[in-house]
Amino acid sequence: QVQLVESGGGLVQAGGSLRLSCTASGRTFSSYVMAWFRQAPGKEREFVAAISRRGDNTDYAGSVKGRFTISRDNAKNTVDLQMNSLKPEDTAVYYCAAKYYYAADYDYWGQGTHVTVSV
Repeated sequence: QVQLVESGGGLVQAGGSLRLSCTASGRTFSSYVMAWFRQAPGKEREFVAAISRRGDNTDYAGSVKGRFTISRDNAKNTVDLQMNSLKPEDTAVYYCAAKYYYAADYDYWGQGTHVTVSV
């Protein structure tokens, strides 16, 4: 098992930047694929970005590609999401998620951190 705690959410103006961080417990952090999801009010949770175990491969939702960057530091058990050029439609609760490398689904989730982008 792994426990995830997000931080860094807040209120920013459109066009601004925000950096989210996720800290994981445990000693096998590098065994997990890490990802960020988000959920806006009344909407389904959606995929934002993911990063491979070694950090050598990343995937992004089309809506954030070119604006967001996911990274990880396995020595510190952290994964970050750098969010630039924020838009009001980025407003959501952002969740850090993890899945063991052989798992089909993301089984571990953080509590979420709110991101509000004002126009």
